[in-house]
Amino acid sequence: MKKETKVLKEKALNSLTLCVGHFNSTSDTGRVEAVLHFLDHSFEMLLKAAILHRGGKIRDRGEKNTIGFDACVRRALSDGQVQFLADEQALTLQAINGLRDAAQHHLVDISEGHLYLHAQAGITLFRDLLDDVFDDRLRDYLPDRILPISTIAPLDPIALFTEEIDEVARLLKPGTRRRMEAAARLRSLAIVDGALRGEKLQPSEANLRNLGKKVAQGNGLSDVFPGIAAVDFVTEGTGPTVSLRIAKKEGVPVHLVPEGAEDAGVVAVKRVNELDFYNLSHADLARHVGLTAPKTTAAVRYLDLASEPDCYREVTIGKSSFKRYSQKAIAAIQTAVDEVGIHEIWEACGTGKGRPSA
Repeated sequence: MKKETKVLKEKALNSLTLCVGHFNSTSDTGRVEAVLHFLDHSFEMLLKAAILHRGGKIRDRGEKNTIGFDACVRRALSDGQVQFLADEQALTLQAINGLRDAAQHHLVDISEGHLYLHAQAGITLFRDLLDDVFDDRLRDYLPDRILPISTIAPLDPIALFTEEIDEVARLLKPGTRRRMEAAARLRSLAIVDGALRGEKLQPSEANLRNLGKKVAQGNGLSDVFPGIAAVDFVTEGTGPTVSLRIAKKEGVPVHLVPEGAEDAGVVAVKRVNELDFYNLSHADLARHVGLTAPKTTAAVRYLDLASEPDCYREVTIGKSSFKRYSQKAIAAIQTAVDEVGIHEIWEACGTGKGRPSA
C-alpha cells in the first residue's frame, strides 16, 4: 500500500472513531454538527484512499488540490479503472454530505432517530467499503466497545420520516405559533430528499413554507418527499452487528447525473410510476383537450388543478422546475368545458384573472 493511501485510510478511521464517540457522548453541546462533520470527513478520506488503492488519481492534471467529495463519489461510481461504489451507496453518501453542508454553513435541526439512521447507515457503508476495497475488517481497527453506535435499531426506519411529518403537522396546527420549529424540522428532511433526488441546493425559506403547506394539508411522505419515499432503508442484525443500508425500491431506477449539471448531485432516484403518471406538459394537455394554451391555462385555474395531486405535480431538477399533468387532468377539463362552457371559464379565469396559473 502506498504511503499516501495508508495515511488517508488512517485519517478516515480517525474521523469515524470521533464520529462514533460524539454520537455516544453524554453531552449534547455541538453533538449533531460533530457527528455529521466527522462522518462526512471519514468518507472523503476513505474514498480518496480507495481510489488511489485501485490505481486511480485524486488530483486533476495541473491542479494543486485534490478533488472534492462529489468528484470522489463520481469516480468511485463510474470510473471503470477504480469503480467500487454502487448506486445506492452513492445515495447514502449524498444524504450525509448534504446534511453536513447544512451543519457547516447554516443550520440543521435533526431528530435523534433521524440522526441515528444516517449515522448507522454511514457506519454500515464504511464497514462495507473497507471490506470490499481493502479486504479489512472494521473491528480490527476499533475497540469493540465503540463499534455499536446504538444497541437497538428501529424496526422500520422509513417510519422515522413519517413520524417527522406528523410532528411537523402538529407544530403547524392553528394557534400553536411554532412555525419556526416546524421549518427547522422540515429543513433536514428536505436536504435528505433533495440529496436522494440528485439536488445540491439547500432549501430556501420559500421552499420550507411550501413544504409546510403540503404537510398542513395532510399530504403524506410520497407527496411531500418523493425522493425519500422512492427508497427503502433495510436493517439487518441486532445490537453490535446491526447493519442499515439504503436500497432502491422495485421499479425505481437510480441514474447518474451528467457531470457539470448545475446544483446537481452525482446520482438521483426517479420514480418511474410517478413520471409515467404525470406524463403531460402544458402543451400536451392543451392538445388533448382541444383548447388553445391560454384557454387551457384558464381551465387549469378554474379547476385549481395545482392543488389536485391526482392531476398536477411540479417536478424540480436542480434549478429547473417542470409543471406536469396526468391523464386525469384531461378528463377534469373536458367535464368542466361540457358542464360550464369554455366561455364562462374564460370570463372567470382568463388571462390575468382568477387563481394563479399552474
